[in-house]
Order: sequence, then C-alpha cells, then structure tokens
Amino acid sequence: KEKRRGRGRYGGRKCGRGHKGERQRGNRPRLGFEGGQTPFYLAIPKYGFNEGHSCRRQYQPLSLQRLQYLIDLGRVDPTQPIDLTQLINARGVTVQPLKRDYGVQLVEEGADIFSAKINIEVQRASELAIAAIEKNGGVVTTSFYDPRSLEILCKPVVFFLRGQPIPKRMLPPEDLVRYYMDAGNRGYLADPCKVAEARLELAKKYGYILPDITKDELFKMLSMRKDPRQIFFGLAPGWIVNMADKKVLKPTDERLLKYYSS
Repeated sequence: KEKRRGRGRYGGRKCGRGHKGERQRGNRPRLGFEGGQTPFYLAIPKYGFNEGHSCRRQYQPLSLQRLQYLIDLGRVDPTQPIDLTQLINARGVTVQPLKRDYGVQLVEEGADIFSAKINIEVQRASELAIAAIEKNGGVVTTSFYDPRSLEILCKPVVFFLRGQPIPKRMLPPEDLVRYYMDAGNRGYLADPCKVAEARLELAKKYGYILPDITKDELFKMLSMRKDPRQIFFGLAPGWIVNMADKKVLKPTDERLLKYYSS
C-alpha cells in the first residue's frame, strides 16, 4: 500500500500527538498556569530590592592605575585638559549612553602609584582619588552631562559631520543638584572659594602639603574649566564645526546669541 504524504513524519495517523486531550487538540493552557493551584508568580510576594533598576544611572569605573597606564603609554596627554572625549579616544573606558551610562567614575585603585599632574573632568570621583590627584598638583572636576550631550561628547566626529550646531548642555536633575554643588565632590556648580577651602581640608585629612598651582608653569591649563552649558573645551554652544573646510562657524544673530548664552 502506498504511503500517504503530507501528514507529518508519522504517516498521517496520530502525527506524534498521542491520543485525544488538550495536547492533541492544541488547546494548551496559558504560560504560567499550574493546573488550578496558586501560580508561582502570585504566591511569592514582591520586594523592592530592584525597584527602578531600569532607570538607574550607571557610571563606568576608571581607576588611577589605569589612568597612569594610559599616560605612560602616551595615549593621554597630561599637558592638556582631560575629559570624556580623551579617555574614550585613548580606549581607556567605554561609555554607552543608550545603556543608561552617564559617564565615568574615578576610583582610588592605584592611588599609591599615581604620579601625574593633570586637569581631569569626570562625572563622579571618590575622596581618595581626588586626594591622590591634588597631592601631585592636579585638579579634579565632577560635572553632569545629559544623555544627548554625553553622546556628542563620546562621538564628536560623528556629530560634527552632521553639520548641526553644538547644543547647550542641560543642567543636572533635581536629585543630582546637591552633589554637583558640593565643594567636597569638586562639583562644577560649587563656589570656587569653597572648593579652595575643601582642597585644604582634604590635604589636612590625608596629611600632605597642597601644592600652589598658581606658581606652576601649567597654571593656565590647570585652571581651565567648562561653562555649565558647554560640552567641549574651546567650543561654545551654537558653533558649527565644518569638517570638510576645517572651519568653525559662529552665529552672529542676536537671538541665537541670546539663546545659546542663556
């Protein structure tokens, strides 16, 4: 007898589904159904350990040991201000704004071997890491970048090729204002006089003599700061970088100047 075709691998009788019931008729219960008893996802109570985990800000750690390694290799130039762009170009850290990364956190690992004099801007920094940098005559600043500004700072060339004006950096949200206004954290919104006092207090706490950077030959570089609305060193909001002609276009309209300076 010729075998009939087109009825599954078992020749067209039960087709591998067995005898009767919900398994043969394809009437399976929904996912998570346990035959009538209280299912697992309802029997176990909820705990708030991971509440809001999808919205939490993440900061990629950067140790002082790693930073000293990048400087020794020549990937990072200590005679120029260091921000997130230099760290990413040096392949020292990877920041992904689309995965809730909000920048870099400077940690104290390698504080005993760090010897460079730098002006660095990060998003967070531990107290011992700040002390290790200031002991060598360096300067630390913690500043906030909104996701759009952070994406531009991480990939400046991609942004410049679009031919768009550099936007204003947004101010920190309400829950971060206190952190970036704290002189102990070296926040970019803190009072400079209070920052100078905090530098002296930290030197007394850890028992080192704070160098006078005003007499340093690199004082101009060490004193460079970004405006709270500025993304790049030397480039103001509203400017357009023309990569093809290697020119910087600045707005002249009064309304644009007023908007980008506010």
